[in-house]
Amino acid sequence: REKQKEDNNSTLCSEPGAMDLKFTSSRKYISISVPSKSQTMSPHIKSVDDVVVLGMNLSKFSKPTQFFICVSGVFMFYLIYGYLQELIFSVEGFKPFGWYLTLVQFGFYSIFGLIELQLIQDKRRRIPGKTYMIIAFLTVGTMGLSNTSLGYLNYPTQVIFKCCKLIPVMIGGVFIQGKRYNIVDVSAALCMSLGLIWFTLADSTVAPNFNLTGVVLISLALCADAVIGNVQEKAMKLHNGSNSEMVLYSYSIGFVYILFGLTCTSGLSPAVTFCSKHPVQTYGYAFLFSLTGYFGISFVLALIKIFGALLAVTVTTGRKAMTIVLSFLFFAKPFTLQYVWSGLLVVLGIFLNVYSKNMDKFKLPSLHGLWKKGVEERKTRTLSQTV
Repeated sequence: REKQKEDNNSTLCSEPGAMDLKFTSSRKYISISVPSKSQTMSPHIKSVDDVVVLGMNLSKFSKPTQFFICVSGVFMFYLIYGYLQELIFSVEGFKPFGWYLTLVQFGFYSIFGLIELQLIQDKRRRIPGKTYMIIAFLTVGTMGLSNTSLGYLNYPTQVIFKCCKLIPVMIGGVFIQGKRYNIVDVSAALCMSLGLIWFTLADSTVAPNFNLTGVVLISLALCADAVIGNVQEKAMKLHNGSNSEMVLYSYSIGFVYILFGLTCTSGLSPAVTFCSKHPVQTYGYAFLFSLTGYFGISFVLALIKIFGALLAVTVTTGRKAMTIVLSFLFFAKPFTLQYVWSGLLVVLGIFLNVYSKNMDKFKLPSLHGLWKKGVEERKTRTLSQTV
């Protein structure tokens, strides 16, 4: 019997495919199991698939519902943000303290970023400290100069300037990188430039307290804003950093910058004294102002992730236009129709800029194409009548 068993084993091994079967059975014990995608990915990488805003996972909803939630969030929070910003500067005597408002705003943003970072599992800092020091400096320039310019300009003028980020981007691209732009980009920059000049001239004509210093401040803020977007995007892609990490470190370092600057220029003590006399109109409004701004940018980022930059630019441009309209409705200020035409010229420039970046996605009909189509329709109509 033992000899028969040995013979049977030998015949099994000699049969074709027998060794494969034995190896296959052995693989059950040496195979390496690969963990699922959700187990291996860190939270900020997993968010590429799952878009979470304010603790709400938008990936569970349909596309129309996602769009409605994102647009509603952008309009609601940013309209409140703009209203509170102008309301703070309408407090009598607060206009010289724009940098102190930026200091308070940076402090609140740092707290919000720290809270959000604690709620996610991966708390590691991925972007180098030197990069954050540069980003913080640019952020201080963008928001500090923008807030300070409201002490010299009407709020609608500031918003119009902030819509025209393309101009410093194109100038920097030509002189720094030697870029060449097509006719659509040049036309967009010209429309924006003419709209800005026309809007500023209207503001200087009807506004009794117009000051050219405000134009200089908001122009410098616009230049810093044009640079910071590229630096942030490059740092987050290169080091795979999360949004909460970027907010926490850039705004906390910026807070130190502004605090040091106000201390050296003796601008901290008068601002603290004034705000202590009006705590609700200053610190109370500043808290809501910072909170709505923090929530608003979350919905903008979600809109970009889900639907792309084209639709996000369209929505934010509509929000800025609505902000200007509400500014004239809620706050008494002189008005002229020149504001309307110059604003429409800026909107045209924004549309041309968006069209230039997405020419392959949609094409506007040319005059020759429309004429040719009309001729063909007339020929078809004549032929049908003849028949």
